[in-house]
Amino acid sequence: MAIGRSPQSSSQTPDQGAARRPSRARGIPEATVARLPLYLRALTALSERSVPTVSSEELAAAAGVNSAKLRKDFSYLGSYGTRGVGYDVEYLVYQISRELGLTQDWPVVIVGIGNLGHALANYGGFASRGFRVAALLDADPSVVGSSAAGLPVRHMDELETIVETQHVSIGVITTPPGAAQQVCDRLVEAGVTSILNFAPTVLTVPDGVDVRKVDLSIELQILAFHEQRKAGEEPDRGDSVLDRAPGPVRAAAAKLRRAAGAATAAKAEPVAKGGKGGKPPKGPDGELSAVVPA
Repeated sequence: MAIGRSPQSSSQTPDQGAARRPSRARGIPEATVARLPLYLRALTALSERSVPTVSSEELAAAAGVNSAKLRKDFSYLGSYGTRGVGYDVEYLVYQISRELGLTQDWPVVIVGIGNLGHALANYGGFASRGFRVAALLDADPSVVGSSAAGLPVRHMDELETIVETQHVSIGVITTPPGAAQQVCDRLVEAGVTSILNFAPTVLTVPDGVDVRKVDLSIELQILAFHEQRKAGEEPDRGDSVLDRAPGPVRAAAAKLRRAAGAATAAKAEPVAKGGKGGKPPKGPDGELSAVVPA
């Protein structure tokens, strides 16, 4: 997906976009912020079952954390629960939603409407969590003009106008990796200050812009690592694991083995003594003796 620059550019600057972001003056640690959505998901499930209160132990188990960490996290919100009763579920849902900024509408643009872009556009969980897909954008003429989730796919040339008129501060990138940085640059220049990146590449952004990366291949590779360990396979014993690896992985492993072999040979080669001028002794045919590492 090649993204060309629009002849028109928005007058909105990143600083203006940053002014729309919630204050971080409360100083909640990033690790706590990362766990708040887990608590909210568990609390929402409890609320849907009309559960009025929940203990820290029950909520921690539902969120997959320990109860001491949960109580510490909630102390940053000023919520300590009631001894013998626990936490009020509805109040905590509101409190965490407010802290995460989900009590207001957040317009989002999705750039790159391939299979993943289509799937995200059709994801029903955005609206129920305070996010509204404001626009779908692509540069491919064969894609522009089609629709997904009832929204038309618009051309990238409209990016700056959409960001300005829809007050967009969150952009989602689902392009191929080669186009992701260029798309990111245009989003930032248009005023977007938060980016969710699905492209398998690292993005460079200026200070004041937050990037969250979702890389499905990395997650699968981590799972493969654990599956290998559970199966009792050791990667450094034989080539059985590498034999099943993708071609690029096998090629990289072979290159590393060759480099290691060359380094071992260089280290093992002794300094020859006894030859003229300190040179290695010659063999019976007058050729230099080969040094073969053990």
